[in-house]
Amino acid sequence: MSQTVKAVISRSKDADVELVDIVIPDPGPGEAVVKVQACGVCHTDLHYKQGGINDEFPFLLGHEAAGVVEAVGEGVTNVKPGDYVVLNWRAVCGQCRACLKGEPWYCFDTANATQKMTLTDGTELTPALGIGAFAEKTLVAAGQCTIVDEKAEPAVAGLLGCGLMAGLGAALNTGQVKRGESVAVIGLGGVGMAAVAGAVLAGASKVVAVDRDERKLTKALELGATHTVHSTDDTVVKQIQEICDGFGADVVVDAVGRAETFQQAFEARDLAGRVVLVGVPTPDMVWETPLIEIFSRGGAIKSSWYGDCLPSRDFPMLVDLYLQGRLPLDAFVTEKIALGDVEAAFDKMAKGDVLRSVVELEG
Repeated sequence: MSQTVKAVISRSKDADVELVDIVIPDPGPGEAVVKVQACGVCHTDLHYKQGGINDEFPFLLGHEAAGVVEAVGEGVTNVKPGDYVVLNWRAVCGQCRACLKGEPWYCFDTANATQKMTLTDGTELTPALGIGAFAEKTLVAAGQCTIVDEKAEPAVAGLLGCGLMAGLGAALNTGQVKRGESVAVIGLGGVGMAAVAGAVLAGASKVVAVDRDERKLTKALELGATHTVHSTDDTVVKQIQEICDGFGADVVVDAVGRAETFQQAFEARDLAGRVVLVGVPTPDMVWETPLIEIFSRGGAIKSSWYGDCLPSRDFPMLVDLYLQGRLPLDAFVTEKIALGDVEAAFDKMAKGDVLRSVVELEG
């Protein structure tokens, strides 16, 4: 039997979000209903609100979530009612060409719930990244549920569902940072800060944090960065090179996703180094550089999709590292808010006042 719950939606482009009643159907084959305990306010949700993803309004926002499985549909074997899970938007299929060649983190046919959640008048909702977790409960594909240690607080664990995983994975999975290597991270939003934490976790000898906001540079030092560079200075590349023994960093992560920051990342790496693009560019952005420059520098230029993560592998491992005190995920939770405070959280995000606001729900 379907149930009605409170949720936050975006009804039209740039309109303030609304707290409304929505209808959650019983889970069908391959689906699960999850009682949401916490959900981070991610910049991707703001992109949905602004119409920057697509125009399939109304959107059910929220996707960085942790909660407890309430019910599962026919054929579900990976989770059961009562399991504590982090939600992910890469529910691997196991059958596409990426999965079949042993690279499921690139799965090209990830799953979402088949049924639609709706407004009480029957209007179908588009869940953000196939999740829609600014809600008391949500309907997802069962493969979007990853069981983790229940000792991890939901407000912390849920953040692995998107932004933190993207940044950590950019360093650990895509950049493959090794012990003793040097790393520079350009852009210190939630993703960039997580890339700093990932580089520290990997054992990088030098971690250079680059941003224009002094507050963020200070925070990066707290997370383990060894050096900072103010990005308004026109000598950013030179400073990174000088910090890294005059040659440049072994790995440079662009967590902004603009042509100018990507150019800085390209120029600031050492010969045969790796450039990782994890910041998401807009469709109109173009990067132009002489082809000989790409050839002569060697190394690799990589884009990082969701931190090239495999949720079933990475989420439990990162939660374990957090519980061991080796990964400071608590540092990313700036404030805990109620469902009705999401619009205000977007304003704080736009001003750079928070790393993450996290919606907490009762129960």
